[in-house]
Amino acid sequence: MANSYPRRDQARGIWKINDITKNIKEEGTYPQTTGQLGLFAGGAAPSEINTIQSVVPATAGNSVDFGDLRRTEGNFGGFGNFTRAVFGGGEPATNILEYVHFASLGNAADFGDLSVARGAVKGNANDTRGLMAGGEEPSLSNVIDFVTIATLGNFTDFGNLTVSRSMLATGETSSPSRALYAGGNEPAMSNVIDFVEYSTTANAVDFGNLTVGRGSGFAASASATRAIYMGGGNPDATTNVIDYVEIGSLGNAIDFGDLTQTRTRSAGVGNSVRGMCGGGENEPNKYNIIDFVTITTSANATDFGDLLAETSLLTSASNGHGGLEEFLPRAPELYSPTGRPIARGGGVGDIGLFAGGNSTVNTIQFIKISSTGNAVDFGDKTVGVFASGGLSSSIRAVFGGGEDPSSVVNTIDYVEFKSKGNAADFGDLTVARNALAGASNDTRGVFAGGSTPTAQNVMDYVTIASIGNATDFGDCTTGSVTGGLSSTTRAVYAGFNPYPSSVVDNIDYITISSTGNITDFGNLIQAKYALAPMASSVRGVFGGGRTGGGSVLDELDYITIASTGNATDFGNLTTSRYNASGLSNSTRGVVAGGEAPYKNVIDYITIGSTGNATDFGDLLTDLAGMGPASNGHGGLS
Repeated sequence: MANSYPRRDQARGIWKINDITKNIKEEGTYPQTTGQLGLFAGGAAPSEINTIQSVVPATAGNSVDFGDLRRTEGNFGGFGNFTRAVFGGGEPATNILEYVHFASLGNAADFGDLSVARGAVKGNANDTRGLMAGGEEPSLSNVIDFVTIATLGNFTDFGNLTVSRSMLATGETSSPSRALYAGGNEPAMSNVIDFVEYSTTANAVDFGNLTVGRGSGFAASASATRAIYMGGGNPDATTNVIDYVEIGSLGNAIDFGDLTQTRTRSAGVGNSVRGMCGGGENEPNKYNIIDFVTITTSANATDFGDLLAETSLLTSASNGHGGLEEFLPRAPELYSPTGRPIARGGGVGDIGLFAGGNSTVNTIQFIKISSTGNAVDFGDKTVGVFASGGLSSSIRAVFGGGEDPSSVVNTIDYVEFKSKGNAADFGDLTVARNALAGASNDTRGVFAGGSTPTAQNVMDYVTIASIGNATDFGDCTTGSVTGGLSSTTRAVYAGFNPYPSSVVDNIDYITISSTGNITDFGNLIQAKYALAPMASSVRGVFGGGRTGGGSVLDELDYITIASTGNATDFGNLTTSRYNASGLSNSTRGVVAGGEAPYKNVIDYITIGSTGNATDFGDLLTDLAGMGPASNGHGGLS
């Protein structure tokens, strides 16, 4: 059972009873419970369809439209992690893979290819890896292949099932470490249960047997400890049996109860508490029924609601199944006795992130801006890059572009501030480049300038709450722009390096909600580039940098964002550096890393005053060119 927060061993300060109650009602248990959505996709109703529909496992009710697959399909596989749902395979045998994000409604996009084209595959996942197993090519297959879910690309061989078979149980059945594969056609209906360990690449091992052999696709779901199998058989000999196994052990399945209707060719979703069986058929009838059970009990299923149509041979994915950690891995460091576990927005948000830092480092580090101390590991970017741009809303951090070991990239990644974890793909920049600057308000983010290594005057924007490719905004002063900051209405950029021309002292600005070319704001104290920006809603500060002649600087300049004019001296950093990363919580500005040589230094200033910077702590390692983002900067309301 979940622990409500605060936890005595992890929370700080004095909590009020009404604050605890508020957190439980608004934010869930400690940490926040996952599993908000289950998706049913495709199927035959009676002809094949491309519909994706969603349910909320914690409630009861009918499914609703989520979006569409890229093709009409039935008899294929699916799985999900916290962020993405991936669907693949299908009949006639295909290797096509597509995905959607649980966080936003919309149609599926291309993911990559299976290692072997086949239909009737079975999906499983933890938060890192997704596996597809079995199927038909058209002969029966024992193939297991896998992919890293946060990336896009083709599957890789993992190993083999103990027996070649197709149309196994449909729905994630795993713990965070172990995946189970049950039943199927070989060609007779099978009672075999196999398992693999996610951390390996190896052949499956015998686990035990179902209470009755069944195939043709049947529903399954799981908590982190127990897997349940619902219905099954073939269209002429179906069953309403529900049985279960304990995932961490080995052994045969045990009777759990019965479905409300005998059926096969259904699919399962769940949220680690509830297991659900949707759709299916019992010739000649197809069903729109959704049943559910509480996984920890042993009892008959109860009506949940209905699918949009009577559908069989559908697949499924969810973002709260047992293969995922039962709760979001929130950082105890971020909890406070102020009512909400994680404050967010202008003036109150307090999380700062630094992503990447050279072409082989993909680490994302975080700090609590209002405190002092060393950075802590948050998760990983999808790729290690140097000189990426960062921007953020109060909820989401977005990192764009950069340079990997071989080239500049157009990749845009994102993470949610509320939980530690790895980044997921957001979309692509309009132009691949590094040394670009990001600035944003709570809705829109704009990336400006960059290098390919030829200087670019590109500006493109994203809507932070959605996912997708960036859109052209207008043109900026040409060159690398590593200093971007904002108020709620205006973004200001400085530190232009129009390589191979001379470095300039320009400060320019845009109105974030519009589109168009950049406008002159004023001038820096001197011409320099590779600056670290910080801002409250009123004042912007640019730290460090490098002159065209190669001098590395420790100076801090400041401006009043709502006006235009030249920058004024603010003070000095604790050490001279360029390609450092700056962020803020509207009160305090922080400058981290930098080079000449690479440094792990973190400094801070109070933005509303002037004066020299003070030591804050250290990064995990010496780095420069990190993508910065915070959930409380001056552009947030």
